[in-house]
Amino acid sequence: MPEGKIKILYTIPNFDTAGSGRVVFDLARNLDKSRFDVEIACMHDRGEFFRVVKASGLKIHITEFTRSYRPYWTLPARIQPVMSFFRKHKFDLVHSWHWSSDWTEALACRLAGVPWLYTKKAMGWGNVHWKIRSRLATKIICINRDMEKEFFPGWKKLALIPIGVDTEHFVPSPPEESRQYREKLGLRKDDFVILSVANLVPVKGIELVIDAIERLRLPNVRYVVVGDHANDYGSQLLRNVHERGLDTYITFIGKVLDVRPFLALADVFVIPTKDEGRKEGLPVAPIEAMACGKIVIGSRISGIKDLLDEYPELLFEPGNVDEICKRILYIMNLQDGDSIALSRQLRSKVEEKYSLQGFIAAHEQLYTKIAQ
Repeated sequence: MPEGKIKILYTIPNFDTAGSGRVVFDLARNLDKSRFDVEIACMHDRGEFFRVVKASGLKIHITEFTRSYRPYWTLPARIQPVMSFFRKHKFDLVHSWHWSSDWTEALACRLAGVPWLYTKKAMGWGNVHWKIRSRLATKIICINRDMEKEFFPGWKKLALIPIGVDTEHFVPSPPEESRQYREKLGLRKDDFVILSVANLVPVKGIELVIDAIERLRLPNVRYVVVGDHANDYGSQLLRNVHERGLDTYITFIGKVLDVRPFLALADVFVIPTKDEGRKEGLPVAPIEAMACGKIVIGSRISGIKDLLDEYPELLFEPGNVDEICKRILYIMNLQDGDSIALSRQLRSKVEEKYSLQGFIAAHEQLYTKIAQ
């Protein structure tokens, strides 16, 4: 092990659109400061959450740590500044949270003699670059069980570390707090509120829940969507809701820093991710909802299955609007005692398997092993 603290660099494209930005922030600021010295590299400083990260006092480098592959014959020269950056700051290891299959960062670390690991964040695997990236890695962190089985059968360099959330920050809200938040949104006491929190891109499948709301047409059902809708997909969702006369049933909030007020007012959280494209690895939003004592229903796909595999009644086939309707009605018809018991069970599962404390401890153990 190197003398003194282990110096770690986290690399992430940004803290604006990167959905794992809060996870990286929680990890960076909660590692044992007597054992680890942490810095972050990202490619730009835009976004409200970046200011939160900067205000924490963590050292942040704004730098490009990847390079275009082509032309291949000039890559050795173009990668030199990245290698020099890693060497100059004498990092003991670099942990990438980049979502892409880029391997130039890994190559720069290899050539600089710095151990490099990455967290596999999503279920994409469709090109040779993922395999190159993985072969160059010192370690690969998987965040759900399917990743191990589908992408890395028999590999020795794997670690399974699911995402963790702060169970002291995300806690069940008292009824009075829920009532206050509902009043602010103009919701009635007896409204049944469905909530989704997501980075609004097509794979998230928000339109499927909108279809379910239209089919149900129940007067007391409301759907609240939290997430940045200032894009083509978001605009299409808003337009469809208006054209179908669903404005009174569905509310789009936009992007927020703190989702807890919206979790407080919800009766059920739904994550309707489709089984296509760059699918979920292990979505954070439903874990936060479970920690807040909310019942979660979701698509039967990788990652979400890990969260709800003990509760098949909470899973639905991806893309199946009829099943989404059935799951909503199932939750609506639960007796109060059964609903409370289920909420507590989901909260307990987060405490046991997806807590921030366990997440931090697993990384500290892995980093120490790599740096030996």
